[in-house]
Amino acid sequence: MLENLSERLQNAVDKMRGYGTITEDNVKEITREIRLALLEADVNYKVVKEFIQNVKEKALGEEVRKSLKPGEVFVKIVKDELVELLGKEEVPLNTKGSPATLMLVGLQGSGKTTTIGKLANYLRKKEHKKPLLIACDIYRPAAIDQLCQLGRELNIEVYEEGKNNPVSIAKNGLEYAKENGYDYVLIDTAGRLHIDEELMDELKNISDLIKPDEILLVIDSMMGQDAINVMQGFNESLNLTGAILTKLDGDTKGGVALSLRHLTNIPIKFIGVSEKLDGLEPFYPERMATRILGMGDLLSMVEKAESVLDEEEVLKASKKLKQGKFDLDDFLNQLNQIKKLGPLENLIKMIPGAKKMGLTNVKIDPKDLAHIEAIIKSMTLEERKNPTILKASRKIRVAKGSGRSVEEVNRLLKQFEEMQKMMKMMKNGKFKLPF
Repeated sequence: MLENLSERLQNAVDKMRGYGTITEDNVKEITREIRLALLEADVNYKVVKEFIQNVKEKALGEEVRKSLKPGEVFVKIVKDELVELLGKEEVPLNTKGSPATLMLVGLQGSGKTTTIGKLANYLRKKEHKKPLLIACDIYRPAAIDQLCQLGRELNIEVYEEGKNNPVSIAKNGLEYAKENGYDYVLIDTAGRLHIDEELMDELKNISDLIKPDEILLVIDSMMGQDAINVMQGFNESLNLTGAILTKLDGDTKGGVALSLRHLTNIPIKFIGVSEKLDGLEPFYPERMATRILGMGDLLSMVEKAESVLDEEEVLKASKKLKQGKFDLDDFLNQLNQIKKLGPLENLIKMIPGAKKMGLTNVKIDPKDLAHIEAIIKSMTLEERKNPTILKASRKIRVAKGSGRSVEEVNRLLKQFEEMQKMMKMMKNGKFKLPF
């Protein structure tokens, strides 16, 4: 997420940490690097100019000059200014309606239909509420089919009337939701390749009729500067209440995230962080700023773990570890729990100081985890419970059954044996963590 920008900014502020004092010359040097990093990330030039000016003024203030650690104070100034740009505080969804009605709008190709599925999934898991999806995009080929498919995958009902009038569909869908006890209604509207009057009139008619609690613009973070014009165009007609930025996990400059709120005053409420249907996160300005500056984001990491891990399984495994009864079956179960968290590289980057520890360049191939799973599943139940019985002939059989080499089988068994030894030492109080 914003990796190029993040790396450039981290390098710049790390350089300032190395200075014993803050002077006009070194502030000028570092802010020049920050300016270039922001412009290359496609942050609006007016935003960049204001940001740099604020950082300079505060960095050369009396409080910083007298500080014992001016480099650290400079980092805090940059972080605080980033938080300011991103909107200061999280702006939660307005869900006071009964049912709460959320209308999603956007250009074609922004990821709107997939996002509506992700948002419904998030609300159901986080709020433990019952959402209904309404299919009002009657123009894009297969849009209704796509929404219905998402509904089936998520086990969330979709209200649709085929190619009927979208305004009538929205009205009838809302009535259906009220009659059947739904807590949330999420309306998927039609997108266009550009903003046009016909689209806006239809969206305004839907909005005027159902009076949604939220009108959320779904916008592709790869659009760059044009995203500002798109948002302003939609906002003039619809009075947007928020934005959802998609594809922030892709190969994107991502500077739009730093420009949108400042230039439009419309809050970013969610960001898309993966293609999976649980790949949507609430947008927290402070957490985003700390991620960009390589300070980690433990809160988001913990929330992600809590949302996908089976607490009972984790506790059971923890108990077995303490008792020294952890076997390869338990190891496989934990592997499956870890896979639910998504790409491990993304989690590693949320660890504070990950860059300094050299962890940000770690690449974990999902195939490696699949190979371990295949090896364990090729063992008998007895072998999983007691790996010491795996002698040469058994290892050859397991290797053939899993399509891996005997060397890989040996490596897995060796790693598991080392882990068991470490757990035994921790149980006996003979092992201490090196920090």
